[in-house]
Amino acid sequence: MGLLSQGSPLSWEETKRHADHVRRHGILQFLHIYHAVKDRHKDVLKWGDEVEYMLVSFDHEKKKAQLVLSGEELLETLQEKGERTNPNHPTLWRPEYGSYMIEGTPGQPYGGTMSEFNTVEDNMRKRRKEATSLLGENQALCTITSFPRLGCPGFTLPEFQPSPVEGGASKSLFFPDEAINKHPRFSTLTRNIRHRRGEKVVINVPIFKDKNTPVPFIETFPEDEEAAKASKPDHIYMDAMGFGMGNCCLQVTFQACSISEARYLYDQLATICPIVMALSAASPFYRGYVSDIDCRWGVISASVDDRTREERGLEPLKNSHYRISKSRYDSIDSYLSECGEKYNDIDLTKDKEIYEQLLQEGLDHLLAQHVAHLFIRDPLTLFEEKIHLDDANESDHFENIQSTNWQTMRFKPPPPNSDIGWRVEFRPMEVQLTDFENSAYVVFVVLLTRVILSYKLDFLIPLSKVDENMKVAQKRDAVLQELFYFRKDICKGGNAVVDGCGKAAGRAEPAAEEYALMSIDTIINGKEGVFPGLIPVLNSYLESMEVDVDTRCSILNYLRLIKKRASGELMTVAKWMREFIAKHPDYKQDSVITDQMNYSLLLKCDQIANGSCECPELLGPAFRKARHSGSKSDSST
Repeated sequence: MGLLSQGSPLSWEETKRHADHVRRHGILQFLHIYHAVKDRHKDVLKWGDEVEYMLVSFDHEKKKAQLVLSGEELLETLQEKGERTNPNHPTLWRPEYGSYMIEGTPGQPYGGTMSEFNTVEDNMRKRRKEATSLLGENQALCTITSFPRLGCPGFTLPEFQPSPVEGGASKSLFFPDEAINKHPRFSTLTRNIRHRRGEKVVINVPIFKDKNTPVPFIETFPEDEEAAKASKPDHIYMDAMGFGMGNCCLQVTFQACSISEARYLYDQLATICPIVMALSAASPFYRGYVSDIDCRWGVISASVDDRTREERGLEPLKNSHYRISKSRYDSIDSYLSECGEKYNDIDLTKDKEIYEQLLQEGLDHLLAQHVAHLFIRDPLTLFEEKIHLDDANESDHFENIQSTNWQTMRFKPPPPNSDIGWRVEFRPMEVQLTDFENSAYVVFVVLLTRVILSYKLDFLIPLSKVDENMKVAQKRDAVLQELFYFRKDICKGGNAVVDGCGKAAGRAEPAAEEYALMSIDTIINGKEGVFPGLIPVLNSYLESMEVDVDTRCSILNYLRLIKKRASGELMTVAKWMREFIAKHPDYKQDSVITDQMNYSLLLKCDQIANGSCECPELLGPAFRKARHSGSKSDSST
């Protein structure tokens, strides 16, 4: 969620009064940064990951798992023992939306050498160990994307009742405000999204129709008119920001060598987002029910959708300025690089005045429209102490808008007066159960950026097709059941990287489309005569590099996991969880997850994560108990 400002948060009415001030000064702050560093080159390739965790408590007698609302206290202790006493501490800890969540990152970014890939898992293990050592008895640090019974009665420890009355931040029927991080930013965001929208957020997730699921599946909310109107038959209804932002994910940020390289990476990786999202699918359960989706993306998108009825196209424009086609948490709407321009086929709503101002300041139209599109949004939180700023040396107003446009990719200018370069953030991945899996997905994406830059690969397809891929990627078992639009010839220069790559470039194929529908297996592992496959391309890159045996071994284990998940030989976390629940002795094939089933599932997840139980159908033979003995050499078994 980004770093937090301290201070007194303003109400929505007050924030709205300052919205134009924030936008105007946000643009000035961006321009100061842009002019200062637009020509900066030779920044080194650095990168880092972010892992979000949930704190879970197990009551072994009652067979109940609950979310522990002690994230703030845990964070305070971790920061006190870590970065505050030692600036070179190997881990950094940050707050997250839920008061049962924390976020951990490496203390220093990783660099450009291949051997650093061998330290990722080691650092993730350090984080898990460090936080776990501070937990109470029968408590665990879990990397699960969504807590299956989030929003069910008594899902928190201590237990709290939701308060749907006026005065609460979310007014949720299910999610108590006590489960929101106590830092004022989070409850203010929650309240202001609701106030700006004019009603509670509406999340409807299709229910999985099992043998005994009621047909139609209907929930009634006689005591709540808003819920009765908003909930849909055959859907799981949710009504609060916490149902989205209270989930966990895995993100990677890259520093590029220059602004143009960052823009190129942003575009190329945007096309990869839906593919990796489907591969990392890990969230099939919502509010105690089995759903018909495997990813959290649409849920989180709806959970922060602050668009008014007018902006959503439900009423004629009167008080709002624009029709806005997406939530502020969604896929990107425009490519940034010159080679991406011809594939920008999505109607882009932008602030015309800001767009003209940026063009006059010397920005090219692609970057100008990107920023002018972000700035159609209002600021959602504002602190009284942070209204009047020094635009030449601060960027809070710019970041206010930038950091609440939560898209699949984020293009990040350097902070003012820092030695940090232009960065891009890859945001669609779901967090996995183990440090081994999380490292595998991170290393896969980072390696892909290296190969994209080294071979000048081109994955671009029309952006509307990427949007279609995003929708498909969330479906149940999309990794095996669905097809995705993908570019056929990724070696635009025709430099044959691997067999079958780049051959088509020499032939004139005016009639043939540049992209085709492919399975994820084909995209990742390749198919003769159709597509070379990303992993074969990565392998040929690795062969051309000097890599020590230990590191090569680790990388190959990681790629093997991705390869086998793409082919279906190993399950995604979502599929594994579905099978676990389906086989549970208490499951009545009615799509309901009881406290006891939730307890069994989370206990199993914790055992897999800490290595006390193997799970070959999820992790394959590369994953051994030895990984958890903590020694560096084990990390490449």
